[in-house]
Amino acid sequence: MTDSTSTVRGPARGRALAAGKLMVGWVALLWLLEVVDTASGHALDRFGIQPRDPAELVDVVPASFIHFGFDHVAANSIPLLVLGFVAALSGLRRFLLACALIIVADGLGVWLVAPAHSNTAGASGLIFGLFGFVVLSGFVERRPLGIVAGLLIGAYWGTTILAGLSPANEGVSWQGHLIGLLAGVTAAFVVRRRPEPPRPRLPV
Repeated sequence: MTDSTSTVRGPARGRALAAGKLMVGWVALLWLLEVVDTASGHALDRFGIQPRDPAELVDVVPASFIHFGFDHVAANSIPLLVLGFVAALSGLRRFLLACALIIVADGLGVWLVAPAHSNTAGASGLIFGLFGFVVLSGFVERRPLGIVAGLLIGAYWGTTILAGLSPANEGVSWQGHLIGLLAGVTAAFVVRRRPEPPRPRLPV
């Protein structure tokens, strides 16, 4: 006879630890890049996305890691840390695939529709995408805990997310926010976990 409770808790703790380490490292990288950017006279700002310039397509991914000042990266740090941690609890491979989809789709969307002569960078597109991903994943996969987590995240950050989608916000890429959110919703379907076949129940 085995202790099924400890068997379940072991992997759960391992996933939580791996998710926490990944997101702390991710956010630390954003701060490190901003330190380098500031020390270099904001040389990294050129990795933002300037729309409809074919040469700027190489910046679609780097733009999600670059910020315009410490206030900018600070505003994105807590939402990215929390939403990323919750999303990564379902598995790092699945999480990284979702992030890749969101970052690429958001970057390409910004490249296509951002206002002329603008320069767009920052993790907020990914944050909006992770919000959509976390809120919807539980419903898509019919997981009760995932549904509860999605509802709690939606209740806490929903108003902020809606405000970030308003075109009235000057100096903010509401287009990037909207595209990121839509990409996150899409990712919830694309990388959803398939239900496992029922395990045989053996008496002991």
